[in-house]
Amino acid sequence: MAETSRPLDALNRARNKRVIVELKNDKQYIGKLNAFDIHINVVLDESEERVNGEVKRKLGTIFIRGDTITIISPE
Repeated sequence: MAETSRPLDALNRARNKRVIVELKNDKQYIGKLNAFDIHINVVLDESEERVNGEVKRKLGTIFIRGDTITIISPE
C-alpha cells in the first residue's frame, strides 16, 4: 500500500522537534514545535529570534500566525 504524505503529516512528524520558521518579513524563529492547526498557526517552545544566523533574543513560548510564514523546516 502506497503511503500518502500530506503537508500536515510532515508537521506532525516535526512535533516536539526543533524547527526553523521563516516569515514574510524575513524574521527567523527557531524553537520546538509544540502545536499547529489547519491554518499553520504554530506554537513554538524554547524559541529564539535569529538575524543573519545570530541569536538576537530568547523568547520562550510564542505563537506565530500561519499567514505570515513562508518556510517551516526541521533544524
